[in-house]
This record gives sequence, structure tokens and C-alpha cells, in this order.
Amino acid sequence: MSIKRMILALAVLAVLVLAACQAPTASPASTDNDNGMTRNITSNGVGKIYLTPDVAYVFIGVQSQAENVADALNQNNSKAQAIAKKLVELGIEEKDIQTSNFNIFPQQQYSPEGTLTGTTYTVDNTVNVTVRDLTKLGSLLDGVVRAGANSINGINFDVLDKTQAISDARKLAVEDASRTAQELAAAAGLELGEVINLNSYTNSGPAPLYDAKGGGMMAANGQVPVSAGQMLISVDVNITYAIK
Repeated sequence: MSIKRMILALAVLAVLVLAACQAPTASPASTDNDNGMTRNITSNGVGKIYLTPDVAYVFIGVQSQAENVADALNQNNSKAQAIAKKLVELGIEEKDIQTSNFNIFPQQQYSPEGTLTGTTYTVDNTVNVTVRDLTKLGSLLDGVVRAGANSINGINFDVLDKTQAISDARKLAVEDASRTAQELAAAAGLELGEVINLNSYTNSGPAPLYDAKGGGMMAANGQVPVSAGQMLISVDVNITYAIK
């Protein structure tokens, strides 16, 4: 055999060996469970608890104006002291009276022709009052206005301790989500397995609900009518179950 034929024979043999090494091997067909994912059902639930407010936060302010800053400040101080005295008379403790705003600012006055005619000074003093006895809220508003308050910046009702209410709302939300998951599984002919994920979301704070009938607390003797309404605490729950 010549050298050329020997080299050609070895080359053909090498190609056949490599082809045999690279031949594909049979593998079992993949199933739905081979991708590592678990079949599951996710359901949502909501739990709601209604509470009666037991506290109110009121911003009470006095605004005074005069042609010089000293007069404006003196007028404001006089009214602020009268308001503070009235609050104490109504049983509000010092810890529940907090200054939230105090400003002095000038306001330039102009004639219709645009000429500067002078400057007046405004003093604004606001306190945040916590009212723990809501039966006194109507008489409190009436009293501070008569004492000189000329700015009431809203009333916010709340519940001091919402711990138990939030816990109860969570339980209701879980029960609601579980019931929904059971109904979905039964309708689809499936059986629920263990819980593989659970999330809970509580609202940032109670949302006030006012009585559409216009009822509520009414202060006696023509004083300010006040309706506390109800507070709503809502919890959302997300539950994921494995399917057996």
C-alpha cells in the first residue's frame, strides 16, 4: 500500500470515529413537572372592621392684623390666651394642646392706581388640640370661636388603639381568600395543597364614613353640631395555594 492510500484510509477512519462520538443519545420526553414549577391557585380576600371614633384632632387658629407688628402681636396674644383658658375650662389637658403654626408676615397695601399706601402686619397662631371626650367637641368648638378663634382648619376623627381591629380584619381577609380559593378549586375539579405564599396589606389609616342620614352628635343649646360617623379599617390578603 502506498503512503498516499494509507494516509487517506486513516483520515476516513478518524472521521467515522468522530461521527460516532457525536451521535445524539435518546432522552425521556419532558413532562409539565420537569420545569420545576408548581401548579398553583392565587386568591384575594378583604377584611373590613368598622369602629366608632374615640378621639378628634382639631386645628384652632387666631389671625390678627394691625398697622404695626406690635399691635398685631398683642391682639393675637390676647385672643390666644382667652382660647387657652377656655380649653382648660373644658377639660383639655396641657399635653393635648400643641402649637403647630406661628407666623408673622407683612402685607403691602396699594391704592387703585398702584401706589404703595402702607403696610399691615398679620400674626397667625394655630394650635393642634386633641379632644379625647367627643361629647365635649361641639361645646369646645363653640367656646373657642366665642373666645376669639377665627380659623378652624378641619376636624380629623380617629381611634386611639386599632390593634385588635386590625387583627380581626386580617382574620376576616384570610377567611375570605381561603373561601374563594376553595370555590375556584372545586369549580375546576382540583384539590388545594399547602399555602406557598401569603401577603397582607393594611390601609394607611382609617377612612371616615359619614352617616348619610345627617345624624350624629348634636351639642345642646344651639352649639356646633358634630357627627363623628364611623371609621373603616380594611386589610387585603393575597394567598397562593399549591394544587395537589
